[in-house]
Amino acid sequence: MPDAGPIPSQRLASFVAGALESRGVPLADARTVADLMVEADIQGYGTHGVFRLRQYLARLAGGGCNPAPRIGVDRETVATALIDGDNGLGHLAMAAARDLAIEKARAVGIGWVGVRRGNHAGPLALYVRPQAEAGLLGMAAAVGSANHLPPWGGSDLLLGTNPIAFSAPVEGPDPFVFDMATTVAAMGKIKTLAQQGLLMPEGWMIGRDGQPLTDPARRGDGFLLPIGGAKGYGLSVAIGLLAGLLNGAAFGSDVVDFTTDTTSETNTGQFVAALDPAAFGLGDDFAEAAARVFAEFRASPPLPGHDPVRLPGDGRTARAEARRRDGLMLNPALRRDLNVLAGDCGIDPPFPGEGG
Repeated sequence: MPDAGPIPSQRLASFVAGALESRGVPLADARTVADLMVEADIQGYGTHGVFRLRQYLARLAGGGCNPAPRIGVDRETVATALIDGDNGLGHLAMAAARDLAIEKARAVGIGWVGVRRGNHAGPLALYVRPQAEAGLLGMAAAVGSANHLPPWGGSDLLLGTNPIAFSAPVEGPDPFVFDMATTVAAMGKIKTLAQQGLLMPEGWMIGRDGQPLTDPARRGDGFLLPIGGAKGYGLSVAIGLLAGLLNGAAFGSDVVDFTTDTTSETNTGQFVAALDPAAFGLGDDFAEAAARVFAEFRASPPLPGHDPVRLPGDGRTARAEARRRDGLMLNPALRRDLNVLAGDCGIDPPFPGEGG
């Protein structure tokens, strides 16, 4: 009988790195990207982790993504920088942006690092949680890797899910980490439902006839919906200005759908920021104050029929530690797909004995 249990995270990361290497990615870069992809699953962002391997391999094979980029800093001040990702795997440029933003925040109180000529880089939480763990506040945003919704009141697909994330240090095991799309649901969630043959709830998408769309396999026939109506639309546009136009990256009709087009450079734009509370005279006092306020939130009696009050990030540290210790449970459809990819790449399957 095949082993349908958890897979150790290091074994999964070794498989992902091997698959990337088979498409020309240098070993060190392949390991960096693989570790970040698996870390996304460990942190609970399964729609933006190893699930994305098929897309990345397709773009590497099609020539749309540079397997061996030379990532560098185009412009720099004491507090800001602009990184050119050289059209490489997006995780590489975003990890460099995160580290440089933290370095600048430590030196002058704030660091803001933009990225141009990037690619899809997984969940933004990967690029803000480290700030909180280092006692800093973090922020990151990105122009989505495809356009899935029209401007408010329009019908042309000119905006993406344009995610944004925030983090802050909090005394205790869990930092504040808030990572969201500016649409009701991220396209990654819809793609995972399609892979598993499941329907999506009403309210995520509408068809061009204005009626609810619940079949994820028909996602190309409709639009994603922004959070909060026109407010979500406005937030998505603001992110496009900061992560796209400000960096000389794609926004609007210039955005390339990285799933359907595997040959064109996407010029994805992102930014990562870090802020040191010490610049405001706080330091560790910030984490203590945040913990006190959050304790008040959690102590608020829940409404009838509701769960107790939680904060973004609550319990995530313990769950991540459990996955690191016990391994990762991947859904059967994803396990089969990874085995298929192993065959395509000429490497050993991660789930021997299971279908592919």
